[in-house]
Amino acid sequence: MADLAFLWHMHQPDYRHPETGHFTLPWALLHALKDYPDMASHLERHPAIRCTVNFVPVLLAQIEDYCDQLATRQWRDPLLRILAWPNPDQLEQADRDWLLDMAFRCHAPTMLEPFAPYRRLRDLLAFVRSQDADGLAYLSGQYYADLATWYVLAWSGESLRRGPGPIAALMAKGGNFELADREALVSEIGKVLKGLIPRYRALADRGQIELSCTPAHHPLAPLLLDFGVAREAQPDCQLPAAPGYAGGRSRVEAHLQLAQHSHRQRFGQTPKGLWPAEGALSTAFLRQIADAGFTWTASSQGVLRHSAGPGADTGVPWQAPEDIPGDLTLFFRNEHLSDLIGFEYARWHGRDAAAHFMSEVVTLHERAPEGLIPVFLDGENAWEYYPYNGWYFFNDLYESLARNPAIRTLTLSEAAEGHRHRRQRLPRLVAGSWVYGTLSTWIGNPDKNHAWELLCEVKQCADRVLENAAADAGQRQQIVTLLAVCESSDWFWWLGDYNASESVSAFDRLFRDNIRALYRLLGLPAPSSLDHPISRGGGAPESGGTMRRAT
Repeated sequence: MADLAFLWHMHQPDYRHPETGHFTLPWALLHALKDYPDMASHLERHPAIRCTVNFVPVLLAQIEDYCDQLATRQWRDPLLRILAWPNPDQLEQADRDWLLDMAFRCHAPTMLEPFAPYRRLRDLLAFVRSQDADGLAYLSGQYYADLATWYVLAWSGESLRRGPGPIAALMAKGGNFELADREALVSEIGKVLKGLIPRYRALADRGQIELSCTPAHHPLAPLLLDFGVAREAQPDCQLPAAPGYAGGRSRVEAHLQLAQHSHRQRFGQTPKGLWPAEGALSTAFLRQIADAGFTWTASSQGVLRHSAGPGADTGVPWQAPEDIPGDLTLFFRNEHLSDLIGFEYARWHGRDAAAHFMSEVVTLHERAPEGLIPVFLDGENAWEYYPYNGWYFFNDLYESLARNPAIRTLTLSEAAEGHRHRRQRLPRLVAGSWVYGTLSTWIGNPDKNHAWELLCEVKQCADRVLENAAADAGQRQQIVTLLAVCESSDWFWWLGDYNASESVSAFDRLFRDNIRALYRLLGLPAPSSLDHPISRGGGAPESGGTMRRAT
């Protein structure tokens, strides 16, 4: 029997402004309406399917922040504030500008073009903009009310559209949404978000899924520990001028401890497995993962290839190198199958894609009857490119898997135990990630290196303040919390000319705002370099709303 182990990774970085607490971008909210409910629904409708679902604590914290907003109606996200605004004719200009900038950021072929009322809103905006500088003044408050409503409707999951709530009725109405319509939508958003964490906890409690975690704020841990590891897979990588990130080991340890605490608090159990941010591992990081008590971790085929040679098999678990303490099991994902789901199948009919995937799995099973098939990818960013948010693909895939007696789905802890006798010893670990098997997406580019230098500078300043006995406990906690946000891998991901310029600019600005706020907490003047963008400009056109991981 072939064992198929899915891992669905759920992550969004912290979009909250460090001083106001307001959300600068709505992606955590929108994925919480579109992808997290749908992924839970697929599993609830197919109870025979087992898998691992990975949540990053910083995403869960933002979901809880939204739940608080929806309970108290103290809006910190402009989209919710606009949606709930009683008289849209009196919307503030800043909210109008924000909505016009954001409300068509989606993958248009699947999320905009199918809906005639949404298309009309887009075309009307294009028309008034083409006239003269005052054209936007002709847009009524009703236009903004309809636009905010349709933006949420377009980002609603297929399970919500098919459910008993108001979303299907609002989509059928099409426009001229009244306050009662928008209030019904706000209420539905509150119900959906409040139920997310309990839904996944229930799936885990009944044994259908395993919940794993990632270090709290999604740091690129191998680089926090040592910039030099970037040269293990890429010897010519240009490193930042700073020799390294001071105190990186203690910072990685703090992220691991926070992740374990988050998991126990929200899911009622200690996580056994750790999906590292971006699948990025190094030898030093492996030691910390083992020391923290995790029993398994994972990365990608590129890292395995660099570490054990081109013929190394992803179809077996691997035991950590001999110099790693404990008994840590490593999994390396099958890149071909994972990338078919992440990038290729969105262009296929759902049933054809599911059938093709099944044929690929059967072929692997025939070659290695006792083999393990590890398929790991984002559980959120690919689906906007699929018709109907991947509904038919998942329905046919999960049904086909449930009917096939030769293929068993299982969690990664089950795979570690069931395939323990097949483990091979990894001779060494070459540091890398699930992107190309290297760390080049986060270091080596001049803009990325400059961001690391800014982070290293503020970290040294933070260390001096934290070493001062005069600093009170509240101040210390604020400093450490904001420092963790600044250590996220996502800031470095976005810098570079291969991403959409609008997104690059937004992440660049928020990263600098976080560092500037940290200097204020420290009581120190921020360097003038923070007044200037890090990025030399993105180059890719804007298409979808969020990052689509190059897995």
